[in-house]
Amino acid sequence: MKSLLIVILNLITFVIIPAAALAQQSLLQDPVAFEKEHFTKACDGQVSFGDHFATQQDINNDKLMDIVINEGEITCKGEKGPYCTDEGCPYNFYVQVAEGGYLLIATAQTYGYDFIQRFGNMVLVMKMHPRFCDRTDNVPCEITVRVRGVKFVTISKK
Repeated sequence: MKSLLIVILNLITFVIIPAAALAQQSLLQDPVAFEKEHFTKACDGQVSFGDHFATQQDINNDKLMDIVINEGEITCKGEKGPYCTDEGCPYNFYVQVAEGGYLLIATAQTYGYDFIQRFGNMVLVMKMHPRFCDRTDNVPCEITVRVRGVKFVTISKK
């Protein structure tokens, strides 16, 4: 009886609670407009967006176009990339869902990324600060991730 109760509690913890958390996140119809509105307010209207601020590409291999926002392409009150540090710039990854709209699935502080094909699937190879690979040298680390549905799955770090 006790083990049945544990199984039921585990089921609730691992199935129902994550589904409820996902359900609480509202879908965005236009993440680019949402991000631009946010930064326009944050910069008191003194903002411009570079050509590579928003990139449309299918990052999770589902044939729907997703959106990647590069905050390094923002000029706020005359300062380019105000949210960038020596660890890179924030990138926001939005996945388009079949129900319509987009979900923000990840934000990564990175120097940039390549979107390449490996073993038949498209993957992101993110160039990041060495600390993200548990290193203390000054050579950028490369983290390869595959986006499965609405989750980042790390394939390798080097």
